[in-house]
Amino acid sequence: MSKLEFINNSNFEEKVLKSGIPVLIDFYADWCAPCKMMEPAVEAFADAYIQKVSVFKLNVDENPMIAAQFHIMSIPTMLVFKNGKPVTSIIGAVSLKKLVEKMKPILED
Repeated sequence: MSKLEFINNSNFEEKVLKSGIPVLIDFYADWCAPCKMMEPAVEAFADAYIQKVSVFKLNVDENPMIAAQFHIMSIPTMLVFKNGKPVTSIIGAVSLKKLVEKMKPILED
């Protein structure tokens, strides 16, 4: 099981929309095999960039309103927020290298 922090309807605004640093949300479901494949890469990314980005997991089955609000149509999807607004997404299972490449411009900004 992941050591990443989970977010939900009750703490989404505080943890994501009001965050002072960029936020990466891993939208997943327990039954999703590609989501499970992504866990090590997401955890490694969170560990490597702990000072620069907050990384959370959000279960789409338990929080369908948030998934619908941000038009999450397939999982795994990672949505990146900066200054309380979504700025980019990563859809599907990707390697740690690809995740870092996609996040670099946001983290260097």
